[in-house]
This record gives sequence, C-alpha cells and structure tokens, in this order.
Amino acid sequence: MKNFQLQAKILAQTRIKDNYWRCELSAPQIAKNALAGQFINIRVNDGLDPLLRRPLSIHGAGGSKIKIFYKVVGKATEILAQKKVGATLDILGPLGRGFTYSQPAARSPQPILVAGGMGVAPLIFLAEKLRGAKTIVLIGAKTKDQLLCAREFKKSGCAVKIATDDGSSGFKGRVSDLLKNLLSAPGPRPQPIYACGPKPMLRAVTDIANARGIPAQLSLEEHMSCGIGACLGCVVRTKDGLKRVCKEGPVFLAKDLTW
Repeated sequence: MKNFQLQAKILAQTRIKDNYWRCELSAPQIAKNALAGQFINIRVNDGLDPLLRRPLSIHGAGGSKIKIFYKVVGKATEILAQKKVGATLDILGPLGRGFTYSQPAARSPQPILVAGGMGVAPLIFLAEKLRGAKTIVLIGAKTKDQLLCAREFKKSGCAVKIATDDGSSGFKGRVSDLLKNLLSAPGPRPQPIYACGPKPMLRAVTDIANARGIPAQLSLEEHMSCGIGACLGCVVRTKDGLKRVCKEGPVFLAKDLTW
C-alpha cells in the first residue's frame, strides 16, 4: 500500500483527561487511504532530540482529516502535547498492516472488540468501519478512572461492557475473563474477535480464541525505531518465523503467533 510523507497542520488538540490527548490533523492522502489498525510515524520537532519518529495508531479518518489518540509518557509525546492548533507535523503514513474487515451484512456474526488501556486507539477507527454490525466492545482498565473512550464507542453504535481490576466499574476482573463469560453465555456466539492492548491481555485473548476456534486479529504494541521495516527492531515470533510489527503487522492473526 502506498504511503505519504506530509506536513500536516494541527486542526484540533484536546486534552481528554490526565495525560491523554486527542489530536486532529489535516492529511488528505492519508485519510483517503488509511485502514483501521494502521499507524502514522510522527516527527515531533525539527531537531535531533528526540531523534526518532514516534508511531501512533490512526484513531479515525474521514474526508481530509485523521485523528490520533495518545498518552504523554516521555519527551516526544510531551513535545507533541505542547503543539498548538495551526502548527505542522512531519508525518509518514499510512503504515503497516491493518485489520481485515468487510461491511456487515444483515446476518453477519457480531464482532467483538477487546481493548485494554491505550488499545482503544485503533479500535475506535475499526468500530466506525463496523458501524451497523451490532458490535460488542469490551474495555478493560485497572480502575474506572482509567477507562478510555467508552462514550465514543457508544456513539458508533456499539454495545459496551466494562471490566476493571478493582471492580469500581462493571465486571470485577480482567477484560479477558469478561470475554470468557461472554463467549460462554447461551445463544449465538459472537465472532470474530479484534483486540489491542498489553501483551498479557493479548496472550489471554489468543488462548481463548484458539481454544474455541474463533478467528481473532490482534494489534500488537511494540517499540519501533524506523517504522518502515528496515531496522528489524520490532520483530515478534510467529509460526512462520520472525515478523516485523511495523511491516507485517501491527495486526496479526492470533493463530499465527507464538508467545
């Protein structure tokens, strides 16, 4: 798939809560070509510190605009959060392999989206693409104060279920346990599964999906350097050998991964 390097103007920069931000960029070529699950690579300033671009999932795309959702966790994202509306960012994208999906038909199985922490970022875009599919979204967090994007998923027509480690909202326990309960309930079994989040969560989702023969696609979170497959710094093990998260991923079939 073709990618583009653009000087993207910041159209909106909104602090959602705490250290979480949503940014809207003018990027017509990327917006036109982006698939849910792909990402962009951002240079946050013109200097050499930080030297490397930062990969961020495409949170939404439409018309001439794309959105990103990020958390301030280090110097690069701190610089990004200080950027004002009207400033420009050097971005490269869309990059990577996104989710495979199709427009829902009347009798299509209900898809399940499983999000842990910042895993909500690419799944919001996917939920928009699956609008009308009666999508079920499971969101996991340590506490209710750390829950992200539940309102946005509901706006996309999704049925949202919550899991918190401390039981402060929704199901008490891990979101993977909530997934088990959902799949064990009487009635038609929802599928396929799309997931993004911390590695332990994705490993649990893999075990659950494989044990039940349910197709699952996982968006992996790995540290990236180049973002274009050259440096081999983000490889993961699969049944077919080592694969690059930035090139062959970030989305992989659960059945192909070895943990």
